[in-house]
Amino acid sequence: MIEVYIDGASTGNPGLAGAGIFIKANGTVESFSFPLGEMTSHEAEFWALIKALEICTERNYTIVSFRTDSKIVEDTVEKRYAKREPFSSLMTKALPYIDKFDLFFIKWIPGKNNVNADQLAKKAIQLNKK
Repeated sequence: MIEVYIDGASTGNPGLAGAGIFIKANGTVESFSFPLGEMTSHEAEFWALIKALEICTERNYTIVSFRTDSKIVEDTVEKRYAKREPFSSLMTKALPYIDKFDLFFIKWIPGKNNVNADQLAKKAIQLNKK
């Protein structure tokens, strides 16, 4: 099973934002930092989800377990629905990817267990500034 840790971060609400993705797959580890421009931290969390889904789809992974320290992302994915924008539109982007996997899991974890993805998200914020 592929383990995917995701995190989004923002310097303000809104502010410069970034997505961090840390993937453990078949004995290897991959790290990604994506600058996202200006948005809220919650939006950045959803973009981290979408970017990670894109990566996993490109790599033809079929069984994935996502870990996030964002309750809003976990709850929204579990319900497959968001009431408010922009989360509704972002969830609409994510669902086609989620539906491609044979098995997809998402689990909330405490921030202290998501340090790698958090550091990658913060690194992505710095990449915005370059």
